[in-house]
Amino acid sequence: MQLEVRKYLFDIKRAATYLDRFSGGKTQNDYLNDPLLRSAIERQFEIIGEAISKLAKLDPAVVIHISDYRKLVNFRNILIHGYAEIDDYLVWDLLQSKLPVLLSEVNKLHNEE
Repeated sequence: MQLEVRKYLFDIKRAATYLDRFSGGKTQNDYLNDPLLRSAIERQFEIIGEAISKLAKLDPAVVIHISDYRKLVNFRNILIHGYAEIDDYLVWDLLQSKLPVLLSEVNKLHNEE
């Protein structure tokens, strides 16, 4: 596996791990009422989306093993360019429903290097 591919997988894994750490023990209400927490979580999703976008261009055969990778890239674009329209409930839902799967898939890919 190319060095750049491993780098992007590492970046995704680290950002997903941060998301897990930042949200651990938190509720949706905590998220909604804490601008620092919201900013931190959004930033890690931005990093994930950007790294997946770069990975998709570099090695499409690897990125297809990440569920909904296109949606994660699109979500990154919304966070960056449509920041005024961010649905905090959607962000929290993605955090709860997609993060465990993403962590599992990226850990598997990262370990295969």
